[in-house]
Amino acid sequence: MPADDTTAKRTPLYDVHRELGATLVDFAGFQMPLRYTSETAEHRAVRTGAGLFDLSHMGEILVTGPQAAEGLDYALVGELSAVRAGRARYTMICAPDGGVLDDLIVYRLDEEEYLVVANAANVATVRDALTERIAGRFDARVDDRSDEYALIALQGPQSQAILAQFTDAPLDGLKYYAWLRGRVAGVDALIARTGYTGEDGFELFVAAADAVTLWNELAMVDGVVPAGLSARDTLRLEAGMPLYGNELTAETTPYEAGLGRVVKLGKPGDFVGRQVLAAYAETPPGRTLVGLVARGRRAPRKGYPVVTADGTTCGVVTSGAPSPTLGRPIAMAYVDSGAAGGELAVDVRGRREPVDVVDLPFYKRS
Repeated sequence: MPADDTTAKRTPLYDVHRELGATLVDFAGFQMPLRYTSETAEHRAVRTGAGLFDLSHMGEILVTGPQAAEGLDYALVGELSAVRAGRARYTMICAPDGGVLDDLIVYRLDEEEYLVVANAANVATVRDALTERIAGRFDARVDDRSDEYALIALQGPQSQAILAQFTDAPLDGLKYYAWLRGRVAGVDALIARTGYTGEDGFELFVAAADAVTLWNELAMVDGVVPAGLSARDTLRLEAGMPLYGNELTAETTPYEAGLGRVVKLGKPGDFVGRQVLAAYAETPPGRTLVGLVARGRRAPRKGYPVVTADGTTCGVVTSGAPSPTLGRPIAMAYVDSGAAGGELAVDVRGRREPVDVVDLPFYKRS
């Protein structure tokens, strides 16, 4: 029987995970499924068919009002006023010194309403920062609605065909980073073509009370495999997608992470961190985020040093794991910009393991 941490929150699908025999762990203050059976099997199901994820630990924050667009333009690094209703945008909220407080997906629901989706560990930080930056300065309101939502993701090349069995919403015309409202298995849902696996897929925002019904309907389809945090992590790692707390932190700028494109310096008006980020944009970063593929079988892990041929430490691994798709260990790491082109190794518990530096992502769907 999985361990039960009574101090952690539970998503609306907690009992479902227990019934499925999931290994439950405390993640960002929630009891979440690490795996159900084999994390490798769950990973491969998403790459070849479809995987079902509980993402209800994520935070949902509504920003509404006549100046919601202007408020978000000021609070975030992206130009959210340029996003049309029915579309979404990947963006970040940065501290005044340019450090990343969280990476976000923002959905424009209508002209005066946005849904900001934050990482579970950062919901309070994002909510408080948005409130501080928007309230009193703009005619807009910030409401944390996280407890009202459940979020279920169906990811993989078969996800559209499967989801189409449960909805008459026009999925064929739904573009990447777009959304629409519809009924799925009789449940009202915001259907978004977004995800964090490197595959085609959908994220379904529903009322918390409807989560079990929707999950159970989708899970009954042949080929749909429940997938946990371990598979989600190796999937996003192969796809070169950053994880907050690993590749992104308050001590990391978007430019170091290779994500300077999300900073819209040309948007009208001021925004928090503009001057500092503009200076970073003009200065080559001292370190850069790279992909590493191990030549041997020992996997680099978060926190392991990256060293040059003479043993000098030149960086640190931020994420690493065996790659089920590549069949070799892979990692992302920050390395000194001048060292990225040389022979590198990772210090794996006192033993230097040679690695090849490669462009990200490791995997890209056809």
